[in-house]
Amino acid sequence: MKDWPWYGYVLVALIILGLFYFIHYKPQNDELASIRDERIRTEKEVEMLKQKKEELDQIEKELKSMTAQLDELEAIIPEEQEIDVILRRIQQLAFDSRIDIVRFTPKALIAQEFFSEKPISMELTGNYHNIAVFFSKLSNFSRLFTMEDFSIKALRDQTDSLTVRTNSTAKTYVFHEEASQQEKDKEGK
Repeated sequence: MKDWPWYGYVLVALIILGLFYFIHYKPQNDELASIRDERIRTEKEVEMLKQKKEELDQIEKELKSMTAQLDELEAIIPEEQEIDVILRRIQQLAFDSRIDIVRFTPKALIAQEFFSEKPISMELTGNYHNIAVFFSKLSNFSRLFTMEDFSIKALRDQTDSLTVRTNSTAKTYVFHEEASQQEKDKEGK
């Protein structure tokens, strides 16, 4: 080996370096590149999962908000079995306001998709102030009411306590128990 020319030494060094490159360095480099690619994929997956978690958190927040709204609506829109109690409360409001109920006719439920309307035809007599007090109390009632076909007329024969007659249709709204149960079943799944 001592008699080799200088390029022989260079050739042996290149062969050793080539073997080192192909046996040790290249597999390590390929493995490192594979690990980098896997890390990039994992980082993308983590980023996607973070984004999905944020979306899930937003959906949960919206669900809580909607549940709170539903609870609030259920408080002002009674279920069907509560209708009799509400009708008695309206009659009590009229009595407390010192007005006379000439006609109080609950009508049949009018079905809608998630609720039903319960119209109540009313004819009331009293003085203007007491009737205004009655409608004010009705508007502050914990249940939802709307007034339709409202008319007010002066009585021909007036006294201190009887000066006007009103005709109107009050509507309260009734929450469908079946629709509520179906929604709860869907949430449970």
